Amino acid sequence: MRSFVKAIDGGSFTRAAEMVGRTQSAVSLQIKRLEEVIGVQLFLRDAHNLQLTAQGRTFEQYARRMLGLNDEVLAVMQSPVVSGRVRLGAPSEYTDSLLPHVLGRFAKAHPNVMLEVTSDLSKNLLARQQNGEFDLVVALHDEIPRSSGKLIHTEPLLWFTSVDHFGHFQGPLPLVLAPPPCVYRRRMLHQLNLEGRDCRISYLSSSNSAVLAAIRAGLGVTAMARSTLPSDVRLLGDAEGLAPLGHLEVRLHRLAASTSGEAIDYLETYITEKLGQQS
Repeated sequence: MRSFVKAIDGGSFTRAAEMVGRTQSAVSLQIKRLEEVIGVQLFLRDAHNLQLTAQGRTFEQYARRMLGLNDEVLAVMQSPVVSGRVRLGAPSEYTDSLLPHVLGRFAKAHPNVMLEVTSDLSKNLLARQQNGEFDLVVALHDEIPRSSGKLIHTEPLLWFTSVDHFGHFQGPLPLVLAPPPCVYRRRMLHQLNLEGRDCRISYLSSSNSAVLAAIRAGLGVTAMARSTLPSDVRLLGDAEGLAPLGHLEVRLHRLAASTSGEAIDYLETYITEKLGQQS
């Protein structure tokens, strides 16, 4: 069942095999066996695409719930008693989307750990960590020495806009941005400058919720990491005249002074594993 879900997330059996640590042929056999057990075809297969059947889409909903419950039970039953305080910093799009789910499960497994979570731009968080404000920081990077932080995963930066508006057809291109030193902002402006495309900032806010509200209101276009995108937006790309923005690294940084602390150790491992599964 986990291989089935990873095939959906990765878009291929080959990618699923990399995620679960098996060969491509082994994953193919697992999916075939799963289809035999439940008696339905889950995927429409051709040479280029891996698409779910209608029954496959239904089964996906139950599979994700069952895997989530399985992981939660194992975390609770196998976790030792840990207590303490952990100060975590993360970009607001992660604290709004992925981290509540991840941290909620961690809190159930370790109810005696107090989590203090702060949102800010990645570069601001790292600077504040150097001043001793955070034990752990989840940060986005587009340019970084490989030795800095622990790589969680790499994901694409995607353009998007409102499903009900067409700001991407306007000239100059209206942009909804966060202020410097936002990594997304830097990448978007750099790409548009390379193309020589005229643009203007139509809305500026450091709040992720405010940026999304502006997008939904039709004030322009923006870009974010794929795993943080809400479902009610329209992706943009080459067909709309917007070139790919490449990939970003998501890294976990630990305060050098936090050499000890069992609660920090457990949260560091948990975030690395769970966010890594989003790749």
